[in-house]
Amino acid sequence: MTLLDDLLADLTAEGDTLWSAVAGLDADGWATPTPAEGWTVATQIAHLLWTDEVATLAAGSLTPEGKDAWDEKVLEAIADPGGYVDASAHQIARLEPQALLARWGAARDGLRAALLDFPDGERMPWFGPPMSPASMATARFMETWAHALDVHEALGTAPVPTDRIRHVAHLGVRTRDYAFRNRGLDAPAAEFRIQLTAPSGETWAWGAEDAAQSVTGSAYDFCRLVTQRVHRDDTDLVAVGPDAERWLGIAQAFAGPAGPGRDRR
Repeated sequence: MTLLDDLLADLTAEGDTLWSAVAGLDADGWATPTPAEGWTVATQIAHLLWTDEVATLAAGSLTPEGKDAWDEKVLEAIADPGGYVDASAHQIARLEPQALLARWGAARDGLRAALLDFPDGERMPWFGPPMSPASMATARFMETWAHALDVHEALGTAPVPTDRIRHVAHLGVRTRDYAFRNRGLDAPAAEFRIQLTAPSGETWAWGAEDAAQSVTGSAYDFCRLVTQRVHRDDTDLVAVGPDAERWLGIAQAFAGPAGPGRDRR
């Protein structure tokens, strides 16, 4: 399997797990508030399907017709940069549950096909820097996993951690400097040593072993932290060095304004 095949297989598996968690809900279940203020379970799924649809549109932008459709979407975002994404999620969330699920299923299939068909070596436009199909699949995995945590918390269920979260961990490590710059801070010059324990017990590591600053702990807590689904104090992560500790307080693997994070339990 290629890297993209592997990413898409994991993205499909993660989406299937979330699908199973919501498919049997009644209307009250879909209306359950989640930790994201103002967002219900339906809003969470609506956001995922909308982003899958927009990513598919971006992947089709290499044709003249596709470029026009993508440019129109960008203009819509420019017209309401602060509320465009939320407004789209709330609008789609008004669909009946079965219609919402059907549209999400079509969006998932459409994105997979679009990424597999995307020309090798090309990058698709996005609201930030252009992305390769593998980068887009990684971002979609991260967001699907993170929003699934919100859904599970709302429903009072516990997701089973899997080693698929390595994609989130890798993205969390790679976005270290972005997290600093996104808050107007200078990124540390030296690399950190990141050593995490996967759900399977395997050790995942990034950076030089002799790095002066480091982060160690469970990969699950690290992934929850970089997606801002847990407060830093509620993790088992251990930071050595002031910059490493500061990073754990601002870590952010997703694009956009610096998020408020979660309250300490």
